[in-house]
Amino acid sequence: MNRDILSRDILSTEKFDNEIISLIRSNQSPGIIREKLDDYHENDIARILEDLEPKDRKKLYNIADPEMLGGIFEYLEEDDAAGFLDEMDIKKACDVVSWLEADTAVEILKNINREKRKLIIDSLDPETRNSINLIAAYDDDEIGSRMTTNLIVITKDLDIKQAMRELVRQAEENDNISTIFVTDDKKVFYGAIDLKDLIIARKDNKLEDLVVTAFPYVYADEDIDDCLEKLKEYSEDSVPVLDDSNRLLGVITSQNIIEVVDDELSEDYVKLAGLIAEEDLNEPLGLSLKKRLPWLVILLFLGLGVSCVVGIFEVVVAKLTLIMAFQSLILDMSGNVGTQSLAVTIRVLVDEQLTAGDKLRLVFKEMRVGLCNGLLLGVLSFFAIGLYLHIFAGKEWLFSMLVSGCVGGALLLAMLISSVVGTLIPMFFKKINVDPAVASGPLITTVNDLVAVVTYYGMSFLLLIQAFHLA
Repeated sequence: MNRDILSRDILSTEKFDNEIISLIRSNQSPGIIREKLDDYHENDIARILEDLEPKDRKKLYNIADPEMLGGIFEYLEEDDAAGFLDEMDIKKACDVVSWLEADTAVEILKNINREKRKLIIDSLDPETRNSINLIAAYDDDEIGSRMTTNLIVITKDLDIKQAMRELVRQAEENDNISTIFVTDDKKVFYGAIDLKDLIIARKDNKLEDLVVTAFPYVYADEDIDDCLEKLKEYSEDSVPVLDDSNRLLGVITSQNIIEVVDDELSEDYVKLAGLIAEEDLNEPLGLSLKKRLPWLVILLFLGLGVSCVVGIFEVVVAKLTLIMAFQSLILDMSGNVGTQSLAVTIRVLVDEQLTAGDKLRLVFKEMRVGLCNGLLLGVLSFFAIGLYLHIFAGKEWLFSMLVSGCVGGALLLAMLISSVVGTLIPMFFKKINVDPAVASGPLITTVNDLVAVVTYYGMSFLLLIQAFHLA
């Protein structure tokens, strides 16, 4: 993005923030403030809540109606929203929760103390309370925990005129109207109708002719990871969620899918760092240590193993100290290649339908990539290091070319082996039912260091000392 455009965007955001804060703190009448707040997007108002003093936030809670506050809370992080909800009295909090999407309400209420949470839920109308309890009944890793009950549902025995009347009636409380879902009289999912098709239908058309019965769906107890690809593949605005009896419970919207994908990416990033869960800025020291320490202890002992291997080649370092200067080059490049292969492999392993042939083809593909990259970088290193040693370090041409040749060859071999290791390790953990992202992320760096050290010092010993007697 152009830097000038980015600067203007930042200035524009700061301007909005200052305007909203000044408006809330002004002495204008509540009606005028409420009217002017309507000119701003809920996300803009949500962004400044934390910057307000508690008394100013309470003023906003009194001025804004529950519908506006519900819209604002949809853009807040769950723990922040819970803190702000806790500042309200029970009646106001209950009114705000009733305007939230059911899945958002569940996530926010999880962060409120049990006593107040129970009071809020008990004060809700039966329909909202049932929706929240339904979604809360599913585990966090089940797709049912991410669905919303904000949808339009009609029965298949209606005619076009009745269906339109039912759409208008339900649209007063549900704004996900682009797709209308159809069930039988027992609430068993039958199909879906596109809003446009219903609008342009003639009254003498049959409703059943508009229904797409081959519409995609997921089951509420399905694992999020298992059905995520299906949700992305169909690219529908809303995908119905069914129970074990095929009754319609709710829908997963495109916004839900974006949030799920974002959460999954964050989770994968955390796993690749060797953490067991995400951390935040205010997390206690002890909890952060608990998340980070287990793999670090394991890697400490693996690192000691690498150091011991270096010790085995002490005679090489003692006789030819110069080669120490290029150790980091070999370690870094082999680590980079291994990490790239790891990322590709974990992405491919998401597909549960991989055959043994597919996995073997992936291994050979990564080997070819590692070999080609290693060959190109090895040749480049050979010439660059050779010239450096001769021109800047004042070494003889033969000595310079032999050392640079050893570095280039070791780089080629280390990158080839690291690409294979970066592919096979996650496959192995997947085979033994261990999450490859958690186990492979921290391990791959240390294993690649071991590969690079053995390759580099091994070749240095065999070629430079044993074969050419440079020391």
